[in-house]
Amino acid sequence: VRKGLVGVYACGITAYALSHIGHARSAVAFDILVRLLRYKGYEVTFVRNFTDVDDKIIKRANDEGVSSTEIAETYIKAYHEDMDRLGVIRADIEPRATEHIQEMLNLTERLIADGKAYATPSGDVYFRVRSFPGYGKLSGRTPDDLRSGARVVPGDEKEDPLDFALWKSAKPGEPYWESPWGKGRPGWHIECSCISMKYLGEHLDIHCGGIDNAFPHHTNEIAQSEAYLGHPWCKYWVHIHHLNTNSGKMSKSKGEFLTVSLLEEKGYDPLVYRFFCLQSHYRKGLVFSWENLDNAKAAYDKLVARVAALSGEGTVDEGAVERFKNDFLEAVGNDLNTSLGVTALYDVLKAGVNDATKRATLDSFDQVLGLELLAHADALKAQQAAPVEGAEEIEALIAKRLEAKKAKNWAEADAIRDQLRAMGVEIKDGKDGTTWTRV
Repeated sequence: VRKGLVGVYACGITAYALSHIGHARSAVAFDILVRLLRYKGYEVTFVRNFTDVDDKIIKRANDEGVSSTEIAETYIKAYHEDMDRLGVIRADIEPRATEHIQEMLNLTERLIADGKAYATPSGDVYFRVRSFPGYGKLSGRTPDDLRSGARVVPGDEKEDPLDFALWKSAKPGEPYWESPWGKGRPGWHIECSCISMKYLGEHLDIHCGGIDNAFPHHTNEIAQSEAYLGHPWCKYWVHIHHLNTNSGKMSKSKGEFLTVSLLEEKGYDPLVYRFFCLQSHYRKGLVFSWENLDNAKAAYDKLVARVAALSGEGTVDEGAVERFKNDFLEAVGNDLNTSLGVTALYDVLKAGVNDATKRATLDSFDQVLGLELLAHADALKAQQAAPVEGAEEIEALIAKRLEAKKAKNWAEADAIRDQLRAMGVEIKDGKDGTTWTRV
């Protein structure tokens, strides 16, 4: 980390379809990382790219009879809308791959000149994996390991089956750019190297992505970047593990996945899903089920209710806030242990300090956790204080039911309960009387 400045790069989506909640899990984890660094006083530049030219984008554009640009921008917009609702702060710089074609051509030409890459007669350009001695150091997969079972497909112009594309010659009906090797478009891996170098320099502090990016994407990024630069490139790698369902990893290619919008349609606040993600460590697989999400919703709603019950009266004890903050930083700062961060919220609520100090502390923690607890709590208090439509009728029916119970007229009491339920009102008898809520 250089003098309080931190450069963070994250692999963004390939914009050909709606993003699922597995992508959202990764975005939440990156968001926590950036928020935490800023909370600790670092000046962070966060860059996240969008892949806006790719085989899948091209196929969808051709299927729908529109341009690749239109497809990409449609799904980038949808991604932004979903992430905004999840409380994910937008990256400082969000470049499109197609905005950086010249940088990719420059890097590719240098690698060819240095003998690290080669052009084929058909206009493809490949990186020579065997020319980079450290290949596979991130993923632990060496060329010799990968070579087992690998072969050059007939008609393939690769020198070695492990070599990967830096530049692809254009096929009919595809978007293309002019290059020294003919019309074509960039390979996938090269965009992240060029974009991160342009905005974050030749020494990258932190690179984020999903665990499935470790190989081949990040492995290939390291090879081409360090072959180009001639020195180590990235200090730290943060890989988010998969969101799983009972049937396995959630993925776009399966065609069946859940989106943030779908969760909202089913009545879940997106911040409930964020809370669900924070209860697990990013380096562990997270299992999604409706039951697990319901448990997270119940816990989040109770947490908001407990915050809403705080009066906010008294003078904030700044010393206590600082002590809580130090404990919180120790917890979350231990490899982004967000579950301990959530535990710290409950520790504050149980602590022997006044309500004003508790609210100030929770507000401070939320700069990292992004759960909007105080805003939701204040909204709940306002809702509770507002006059409820139909309340007089409900209270009258509850009083009538109480009279029926006193008279041991159980059939009438049950009928009134059913009437209230039909009105969307659930009642609960307790030692202090009968309470009711809308359901």
